[in-house]
Amino acid sequence: MKLSEQLSNLSLHVKKAEDAVVAAQKEAKDKVTARREQARNAAAAAIEKVDREMKSAGDKTTKDWNALKAKLAADMEALKARVAEQKHEFDAKRAENKADKLEWEAGFKIDYAVASVEQAKLAVLDAIASRADANQARAS
Repeated sequence: MKLSEQLSNLSLHVKKAEDAVVAAQKEAKDKVTARREQARNAAAAAIEKVDREMKSAGDKTTKDWNALKAKLAADMEALKARVAEQKHEFDAKRAENKADKLEWEAGFKIDYAVASVEQAKLAVLDAIASRADANQARAS
C-alpha cells in the first residue's frame, strides 16, 4: 500500500473514532457497551497486525524499532545528517535500498498510529461506559 493510501486509511480510522465517540455519548448503555466491544476487537486486530509485521521482519526490525524510539529526540539532527549524506550518495542501488527501508518504516509508523487511534477510541468508550455506570449507580 502506498504511503499516501496508508495516511488516508489513518485519517479514516481517526474519523471513525471521532464518530463513535460522538454517537456513544448519545446512546443508551447497551449500545455503548456493544460499540465498546467492537472498538476492543478493532484495537486488538490493529495491534495484532503491527505485531505480525514486527515478527515477520524478525530481530532486525525489533532492533531498528528500538533504535528508532531511542533517537526520536535527535530526529532534527538525523534529518540534517541524512540530507548531507544524500547529497554525496550517487549509487543508485544504495539509494533504492534506502528508499525501500524508509518507506517501510513510514508505513510501519502509520500502522502503529492506526493501532494507537483504535486504542484511544476504546479508552474513550470505556470512559463513557464507566460514566454511565456511575450515573446509574448514583441514581439508584
